[in-house]
Amino acid sequence: MSSKNQQSSVRGAIIVISGPSGVGKSTICKQVIERFDNVYLSVSVTTREKKAGEQEGKDYFFVSHDEFRKQINAKNFLEYAEVFGNLYGTPKDKTEQALNAGKIVLLEIDVQGAQQVKKIYPDARLIFIMPPKHRELEKRIVGRGRDDEKDVEKRLAGAGLEIAAGWQHYDFMVINDKLEQAVEEVVQIINKAIGE
Repeated sequence: MSSKNQQSSVRGAIIVISGPSGVGKSTICKQVIERFDNVYLSVSVTTREKKAGEQEGKDYFFVSHDEFRKQINAKNFLEYAEVFGNLYGTPKDKTEQALNAGKIVLLEIDVQGAQQVKKIYPDARLIFIMPPKHRELEKRIVGRGRDDEKDVEKRLAGAGLEIAAGWQHYDFMVINDKLEQAVEEVVQIINKAIGE
C-alpha cells in the first residue's frame, strides 16, 4: 500500500509515538508527516512556559493551570498527565474530527498518556522510540540546548522508567540509531495499521 495520496472514506487510525526526551520523536513525526498526505499531528495543550522559538497552536496550546483544570472538568481531553510539574493534554474534539475524516492521527505523547489512549482506542498502535544507548540520549538532550542542567538530569532520570514502560506496554519498539531507518520502520508500521 502506498502512503502518499492515499485517502480513505473510512474512520482513521491512531498512532502514538512515545519515548524519552531527546530521542528524536518530533523529528521522526515531522518526517512521517512528509510521507503521508492524510496525517493529523495532534497539538497538545500545556501549562508549561513557552520556550524560545515555539509557536502557539503549532508546538502547543499554552494555557494557565486554571484554564487546564477547567478543560479537565469539561472532559475536553482525550488524555492528560503531569510531567516535570507541568500539565499536558490531548484535545479530544480535534482527534475525533480527524478520525472521522479518515485521517491518521499522530499523537506524540508520554507513556502515561499512551496508556489512557489505548483504553479509549484499543486499536491504537503504540510505537516507542528507543535511543541506541543511554549515553547517546544524554548527548542529544544536552545538544538540543533547550534544557538547563537541572532539567537534563530530570529527563535522564525519567528515561529509564519510560523505557521499561515501553517494553511492557507498547506494540512496537523502534531504535533511533539511524534516523532514516527509524522513520522507515514507523512508516511501515503505519501502512500496516491503515491496511488492516
